[in-house]
Amino acid sequence: MDEKPNPRLATGWRRVVFVCLGMMFVGLGYLGVLLPGLPATPFLMIASFFFVRSSPRLHRWLHRSPVFGRLLRDWETHRGIRKPAKIVAICMVVTAVTCSIIFSGLPIWAKCLIAGLALVGITTILMVPTVNDETPRAH
Repeated sequence: MDEKPNPRLATGWRRVVFVCLGMMFVGLGYLGVLLPGLPATPFLMIASFFFVRSSPRLHRWLHRSPVFGRLLRDWETHRGIRKPAKIVAICMVVTAVTCSIIFSGLPIWAKCLIAGLALVGITTILMVPTVNDETPRAH
């Protein structure tokens, strides 16, 4: 795939704001790993957006993360997600939502709302392009 040139680095106050926003979204991403119903990946993609425009060092740090690095590199390189990552994401959504519906004392309308939102999330995951296993991994 063609290499895209990195965007111009922000300077001054704009750089400080971008770094702070990037760190905030990394924090939200890590919360998304711990809290069911809060997605991690979109927050980390937003963090990557801010870091590539403000701090090459933080951008490299995020992309070298043992937890999220491969996913972010695949997205930036191939604009997609590998099949195993999709399977894990869907299984986590199904597990969290099933437990929430079965073990909560929520009214039926709230349980239906949760199930409907889960279907939207699963549909979104399925709509993201799948990177073939034969495609070389981004390094």
